[in-house]
Amino acid sequence: MIERAIAMLEDQQAKVKDRSPQWMVAEQLKDICRREPQSAELIAQDLENPAMSITEAEKKIKAFADGHKTGAFSCVSPVEAENILRKFYGLPAPEKEPGGPGPQLIELADFLR
Repeated sequence: MIERAIAMLEDQQAKVKDRSPQWMVAEQLKDICRREPQSAELIAQDLENPAMSITEAEKKIKAFADGHKTGAFSCVSPVEAENILRKFYGLPAPEKEPGGPGPQLIELADFLR
């Protein structure tokens, strides 16, 4: 199932600009699929619905950033971005490995406007 979800994400990535915020959302979701194979099926099922595309997920992150502006600056932390994606796709909270590294997250610079 991981392969199916990653292929679907790569298909959507091919339709957006390289390194764009939407492209980075797909990278984040691929990382989640690789770390949490049980989430890959949920992501794949959701991606079948156009309202659950990487573009729509990025809109949720941008809306959060816009709602938390400080002057002309808006930012979403990597943890907040992952939490937004988890909520949007209905993914469970990650299981923490004792002493293991944290998740790879979206680069903040991709969401600065």
